[in-house]
Amino acid sequence: MTARADKSRRPILLVVHQKTSNPGRVGGMLKARGHPLDQRCPMHGDPLPTDLSGHAGVVVFGGPMSANDDHLEGIRAELALIERAMAEEVPAFGICLGGQMMARVMGARIARPPCERVEVGYYPVRGTEDGRRLGLFDGEMGVYQWHKEGFDLPAGARLLARGGLFPNQAFAAGPRTFGIQFHPEVTHEMMERWMGAAGHMLSWPGAMDAPAHRAGRLRHDAALGRWLARFLDHWLGPP
Repeated sequence: MTARADKSRRPILLVVHQKTSNPGRVGGMLKARGHPLDQRCPMHGDPLPTDLSGHAGVVVFGGPMSANDDHLEGIRAELALIERAMAEEVPAFGICLGGQMMARVMGARIARPPCERVEVGYYPVRGTEDGRRLGLFDGEMGVYQWHKEGFDLPAGARLLARGGLFPNQAFAAGPRTFGIQFHPEVTHEMMERWMGAAGHMLSWPGAMDAPAHRAGRLRHDAALGRWLARFLDHWLGPP
């Protein structure tokens, strides 16, 4: 068995924040690449592995908590996991809250913007020179967002994509460590469930209403799915 084949059969650790959480399109694409999925929810008592050598990578997803919630044991455990993964050079990918926790581990500030507006719906991001150089971002792309906090760019990280209200949208901290603010994993079913379960957020300043979510998905989701496939190839190597 080759080293690449052995790695392709190792599981990816998926860290979620609610028992009903779904890894969505990220989970589907990882399984299609041959990776078993090791999904755990530390916020509900699932232990996180102390040894990551048996995993091909770690994905930390979004959730309703804050990366600043030090009083939550689950958040403290995830921050320690991310720090360990980065120290051991295990491929790590943080989505929304996961990206914010990754930035916090690196010393960056996590906060709401002074205007206290949010991003809930589809918003444009634009690739930086570093994002274009890596082949991950080229021009402007509409992405799905659901957050009220954002992250400062960590010291030593490269900004890959920027937005408007929340300027830091994606960063790289080494060849296999990436944090993003947006949600490429969201399926249509997940979007509808989020709008139903947290519909009050659609009326927050800056948020889009439900018809705009659905129209944005029709306009942007195919390109966002292609971006995710390209990103996973870059993150883990070709399947």
